[in-house]
Amino acid sequence: MNAQPQRGQCIAVVSGKGGTGKTSFAAGVGSALALLGKRVLCIDCDTGLRNLDLALGLSDRALMDFSDVAKGRCSLAEAAVEHPNIQGLYLLTAPARLRGSRVTAEEMRALVEQVRREFDFCLLDAPAGLGYGFQLSTCAADRCVVVTTADASSLRDAQHTVMELHRFPIGRLHLVVNRVRGKLLRHMHATIDDAIDTAGLPLLGVVPEDDALPLRLNRSVPLLLGGSTLAGTAYQNIARRILGQRVPLMRIR
Repeated sequence: MNAQPQRGQCIAVVSGKGGTGKTSFAAGVGSALALLGKRVLCIDCDTGLRNLDLALGLSDRALMDFSDVAKGRCSLAEAAVEHPNIQGLYLLTAPARLRGSRVTAEEMRALVEQVRREFDFCLLDAPAGLGYGFQLSTCAADRCVVVTTADASSLRDAQHTVMELHRFPIGRLHLVVNRVRGKLLRHMHATIDDAIDTAGLPLLGVVPEDDALPLRLNRSVPLLLGGSTLAGTAYQNIARRILGQRVPLMRIR
């Protein structure tokens, strides 16, 4: 009997509100998976407000976007831009503005199915909120990661986001608490457990607040290429968990 061809896994990265660090998370974990030897495609699904290219250090390299592939104007191979310094890492950017009709859910599912055949992992960076971009990002994903911060408004929005993702079964929906400051949590008498309980999701990882992120972003240097950082270590740990490895949570002081 012939073995079934291996299919890649597509993960939608979502958040209920802006400012949670979702795009930095997608770029960091995508880079970490590629550095672990996987073939990874990061898709920016935020039409008009794309920033994933900046987070990956690939600004102005992409000439075509995911709508060009979905609408049949070019091939995936033509549109996906390979990172010059991280082998196996690719970007498929979002349209800078809407041209013609929107990409439909059916067209997005067809695109994602093609991606599964050519990549080990695909990270779909959804825009904040629960609108068109969110629906497009999640319609064909295998699993979702909800990125939140530890503040009350972000956690409440994470709860609302989870309610919109009811089609994902247990084990396919995860929480990441981002931009965590240990001293602030202690001052607020809050813990990561509180965040888990509020969002109602299993925890995939915690990422500390890291001043290196904006510095690297301004220099168009991916976080994992500029030397060791706390957030970079957290992204690497999360990537290993995605691969099925048991990695303890970081202790954030």
